[in-house]
Amino acid sequence: MREIIYLVHTSLDGFTEGPDGEFDWATMGPELSDYSQELCTGIGAFAYGRRVWDMMSGYWPNAEATSDHPHDLRFAPVWRETPKIVFSRTLEKADWNTRVISGDLTEEVTALKREPGKNILLTGGAELPAELGRLGLIDEYQIVVQPVVLGGGKRPFAAGAARLGLELVETRTFDAQAVLLRYRPV
Repeated sequence: MREIIYLVHTSLDGFTEGPDGEFDWATMGPELSDYSQELCTGIGAFAYGRRVWDMMSGYWPNAEATSDHPHDLRFAPVWRETPKIVFSRTLEKADWNTRVISGDLTEEVTALKREPGKNILLTGGAELPAELGRLGLIDEYQIVVQPVVLGGGKRPFAAGAARLGLELVETRTFDAQAVLLRYRPV
């Protein structure tokens, strides 16, 4: 059975975006970029909530035209080629090999997990991961703590997220800056 892996970057003070919604603070050094590339090439689909989808689909289809960062140049083709899933009640269709899901989360995600194939990587967001966590549908949490204090913004789990018991299964430091914390529900 496929698993749902939730990957999110946070600031040291626990925010996924700054006070004005900015996400210009996450560093992607060579080691973290290599880890990300390895993780992303080993999954069967990317999954997003609507807001993260809008950000991703607004950047990655043409990233090479606006960025010369090595990570962006390596990841853009992977993003374009990998199937994507967007959970949204308002979006009807999406480009870039993307399936839109708007039905019951428990039923839809359980069905996705039963499909043959590799794991699904849910990235970013707050509301969708909080709800999937509350429903017990996330199999692994990967939190990348970045070396920045934002002083406010949005937290990785929406207000009202369920209390979760987690077991730490790995820690790693990348580029003497970012720290990966991998957890699995207990």
